[in-house]
Amino acid sequence: MFSALKNRNYRYFFIGQVVSNSGTWVQRIAQDWLVLSITGSAFAVGVTTAMQFLPMLLFGLFGGVLADRFPKRQLLIATQGAMGLLAVGLAALTLSGVIQVWHIYLFAFLLGLVTVVDNPTRQTFVVEMVGKKDLGNAVSLNAANFQTARLIGPAVAGGLMAAVGAGYAFAVNALSFGAVILGLLAMRASELHRTPRLPREKGQLKEGLRYVAGRPDLIWPIVLVGFIGTFGFNFATILSAFAYSVFHVGPGLYGLLNTAMAVGSLAGALVAARRSRPRLRLLVVAALVFGLLEAVSAVSPSYWIFAGLLTLVGLFGMTTNTAANSLIQLRTDPAMRGRVMSLYMMVFAGGTPLGAPLVGWVTEQFGPRIGLLACGLVSAAAAAGIGLVLARIGNLRVQLDLHRGPEHQLITFVPRQAPKVVVAA
Repeated sequence: MFSALKNRNYRYFFIGQVVSNSGTWVQRIAQDWLVLSITGSAFAVGVTTAMQFLPMLLFGLFGGVLADRFPKRQLLIATQGAMGLLAVGLAALTLSGVIQVWHIYLFAFLLGLVTVVDNPTRQTFVVEMVGKKDLGNAVSLNAANFQTARLIGPAVAGGLMAAVGAGYAFAVNALSFGAVILGLLAMRASELHRTPRLPREKGQLKEGLRYVAGRPDLIWPIVLVGFIGTFGFNFATILSAFAYSVFHVGPGLYGLLNTAMAVGSLAGALVAARRSRPRLRLLVVAALVFGLLEAVSAVSPSYWIFAGLLTLVGLFGMTTNTAANSLIQLRTDPAMRGRVMSLYMMVFAGGTPLGAPLVGWVTEQFGPRIGLLACGLVSAAAAAGIGLVLARIGNLRVQLDLHRGPEHQLITFVPRQAPKVVVAA
């Protein structure tokens, strides 16, 4: 489960990420609650989320070209430093009492611009730290790292906001980036599994798109995570609205909803770490169950039932996320990995600027329950549809097995039987 941690460089990276990811969650929770308290609008929270992910939609593919072209460790030091400076600016505005909602929109957009480069670089730097053998394990441990921070961050954010306000939450996030930068500086360059750097040439962006277009085993998982990212993962908009409008709880219990989801996500990431090579079937089934659980959560009669169901939503959501990430990286040529992962992140995160305002509007007009129900049903329908497409491409058919036992699986894809040819005598 923890084989990737045998690599010294990855251990430094992992420890720095625990600290930084915790700070990121502190800021995310504080930011959403601050916007909601200023405007009273779920739509405004959706706009904030959209502004942060809009650069990924507009410029995401260019980030992958840069990740393939420049040394990844140096690039990450620069992006992490820039994120820290943005957190300092947001903290200063909030603590001085002049913060307005348009300031938050602007800083969210600037953070998104930095993320365009940081995300594909960070994703593809993992293989340089651990090699291809431990890549799947490292991807799952990164997810577990993020979810561990999700357990810590919301609790710290709730306490800080209740005690001293959102400004100090942003300041804590600014300090947290120092841990990642120190970890990157402490690495041994001689132990990195360097991938060939891409020379500066024309047509590299189109080359990456053509590569993916000719690979159904890459393009359909990317389409699936696009639907999940655009609709299924709009928790920033949905959870704040549930806490504020449905269950009428304060920032402390709002943070607990994020913690409940993080518990399930952490469990999903740790289970995924035991798999060396995830399969397409796992991705499709996990995405389908994730969407159905979201739809069931939408009709929860009480806060605590809702929180319990969010744990399961987190587990299957993380299984979907880690399976897709590992599958795509393992099946991609190393020289193309930055561009392919930038496309993956552009589709996964870049759909948020489209989905977040739409989900925010539906939530505001028809209530949080309808908003979450719609997100779950769209995610489940996408998983079912793409699963059938992949089965048809592979000349497979869906088989249900209702028998019990470890040798029996509820849903499997089996080869279609060739039609019998009758030869006339």
